[in-house]
Amino acid sequence: MAGGTNSRRKQNSRKDGAKIHQFPSPEERSHGQRQPRPPFPPQQQRRPGLESKMRPRPQYNAPLYKGSEKLKDKVALVTGGDSGIGRAVAVLYAREGADVAIVYLPEEQRDAEETKRAVQNEGRRALLLPGNVTDSDFCREAVETTLVELGALDILVNNAAFQQHQEGLEKITEEQWDRTFRTNIYGYFYMAKAALPYLQPGSAIVNCGSVTGLRGNKQLLDYASTKGAIHAFTKSLAQNLVQRGIRVNCVAPGPVWTPLNVVDQPPEKVAKHGEKAPFERPAQPEEVAPAFVFFASDADSSYITGEVLTLLGGETTAA
Repeated sequence: MAGGTNSRRKQNSRKDGAKIHQFPSPEERSHGQRQPRPPFPPQQQRRPGLESKMRPRPQYNAPLYKGSEKLKDKVALVTGGDSGIGRAVAVLYAREGADVAIVYLPEEQRDAEETKRAVQNEGRRALLLPGNVTDSDFCREAVETTLVELGALDILVNNAAFQQHQEGLEKITEEQWDRTFRTNIYGYFYMAKAALPYLQPGSAIVNCGSVTGLRGNKQLLDYASTKGAIHAFTKSLAQNLVQRGIRVNCVAPGPVWTPLNVVDQPPEKVAKHGEKAPFERPAQPEEVAPAFVFFASDADSSYITGEVLTLLGGETTAA
């Protein structure tokens, strides 16, 4: 071939061990930003996992995203906001002008501190609220503390999650089933109920669902069941609150590179996470977070409630 070019896209390695294409793939050309793709370095962590220990680090800062005051002077509470999707949402909300309260497990303090700094770097206030959303008393305390410290509550993002792969139903203990449901759907219910008395017309609740809640997953029976419940909870609560002017929507991603993966699967599977998506990689949290901005913003979605938006990297499964 003239000039000695090669029609195949060459690969090289980042310092953190992830592969990137020397020449961008079609979806990378479309938005001008490269993202790491499998194979990743094999890795595993103990629960709940820390983003600061992942290689490569999940991308959350969204350098191409420019804020435009869509959430100016609003207050958001984000569960699971220390890392992954929750961290990216907190950062973009701050970039759009919101102050952010962040709920996280006490063991995730290191990640939460980094998220706090990232929010403050956007010029907004960050409030750290360590605790567990499986505790209804804590959920009420988190809302009340947000009101006292930040002065209001306009947006609730339910994002905290627990998942654990098992080969079959017989492997799922009653304790695991209970923990998954108490975190993934009870926690959403507790937070929404605690926040509701303080939400005003124009407020928004944004839930995090999953593609597993649409098509199931044979190794995530309990997790997929809770995600399906979240989708139904979203649609039902939207109908319940529409006359009060409070919108309720849901973002349902496919594979995303977050600590949830490195605590739940063996290292060899972590290394391949997301490779079966049409984009041949998982989403980065910064690619998912704009959907949460969309649902929180009156400028973008004032006529939208009860929707489940899928972000699947090229798959066409729809809610």
